[in-house]
Amino acid sequence: MRKMYLYLIMFFSFTFLLMGCATGKKSSEKMELDNLRSQVSNLESQLQEKDDSITDLESALQKEIEAKQVLEQKQTGSLFKEVLERPTARQIQVALQKAGFDPGIIDGRIGPKTREAIKAFQAANGLGADGRVGKETWAKLKEYLVKKVK
Repeated sequence: MRKMYLYLIMFFSFTFLLMGCATGKKSSEKMELDNLRSQVSNLESQLQEKDDSITDLESALQKEIEAKQVLEQKQTGSLFKEVLERPTARQIQVALQKAGFDPGIIDGRIGPKTREAIKAFQAANGLGADGRVGKETWAKLKEYLVKKVK
């Protein structure tokens, strides 16, 4: 009988031990699962913060683009006015080219080919063909730049 009690005690001890291990294992798995869920939640939160940050940056970028466009429009107006009053050699060459008179390579220099184009333009427009761009010649030439800007 003592042996039987001993066997019963061993059996219950072994069963209890197995149940304890299984319960401990389940508890450990549950803790790991909870930890993983917490990490996923943190990552989702970080992702949302990044998405919000991107949205804010896109909005700021759009505002900057709009501000730049407004500034460019203002500058274009003042630069255009300046261009119309005092032309550069390059502007004269571009205007001649747009008017259909070949000034040669657009290099910002009034060379022989550009002077020939100026004279031909002046002759075609009833101006004194002296090869110089004075007020009257520029008044006619700048019309071709105006067409380009608009």
